[in-house]
Amino acid sequence: MDVMKLTPEELGVGSPIKLERCNSEYDIYWKTALEMLDVIKENDKKGKTTFMIIPYGPLGGYSVLVYLINKYRISLKNCVFMNMDEYIGEDGKYIPKDDPLSFRGGMERIFYGLIDDELNVLPENRFFPDPEDPYVCLRLIEKYGVPDMTWGGIGINGHFAFNEPPEPDEECTNEEFLSRMTRVLPITRETRTINAYMNCGANLDAIPKNCITVGMKEIFSSERIRILMPRDWLAAMLRKVLHGEVTCRVPCSLFQTHKDCTVYASNDAIFGDVIPKIRVYNKK
Repeated sequence: MDVMKLTPEELGVGSPIKLERCNSEYDIYWKTALEMLDVIKENDKKGKTTFMIIPYGPLGGYSVLVYLINKYRISLKNCVFMNMDEYIGEDGKYIPKDDPLSFRGGMERIFYGLIDDELNVLPENRFFPDPEDPYVCLRLIEKYGVPDMTWGGIGINGHFAFNEPPEPDEECTNEEFLSRMTRVLPITRETRTINAYMNCGANLDAIPKNCITVGMKEIFSSERIRILMPRDWLAAMLRKVLHGEVTCRVPCSLFQTHKDCTVYASNDAIFGDVIPKIRVYNKK
């Protein structure tokens, strides 16, 4: 099957991954935020700590979360949040927290720093993968159980967190890829290019060449996986993830074998052009 020839109406039909159709990018953020808060409230009723793996981006979801948490007085005191990833500098350490690209600094600016103190996640329950201690997430799983939910955006090459696909000449099975744990690794040129486009006017030189990411092993253990696809340049990847071959060459396609995975996709991604068309300009 040529997945690029699937019509928007055919998307999601027969896929093991559920497709949640969203009118706009911001509908995605509202639906994700509401689901995330539902999980937290349900766990609170049970007296259970909520443990989630969360992204820095897409950023829009955090403005919705901050609004809902503060307005409806939803406490995050019994939550443990593990961020997915962070950029690493040439010295092998985190880029500075005050760097505009830092995910650690960004989380303070767009989320933690905007929640009322009496509702906020305790500072000791806010985690990032650590290049000097790569087993942080595994220890959290041992303490709290598997993550209740992992959510985040997807890369142009199908990565989740910074779990980049193997290079073309790299031998890797799906099983081996799914066993990869938190680690430091190089960022692919495709990812650096799209991140430069999204964050700094396509200044490729500004994007770090390395990162640290929570591994597929930890992520795949989650009770729920939620993938956010808000933009038109994800149209082809949406089709590959839902209906393409299950392969580590498209990391998010591996979630076809997960017990509870949903893609939240905007109409921009669903109706995006994936087959080249001849365009004529200045036609008389």
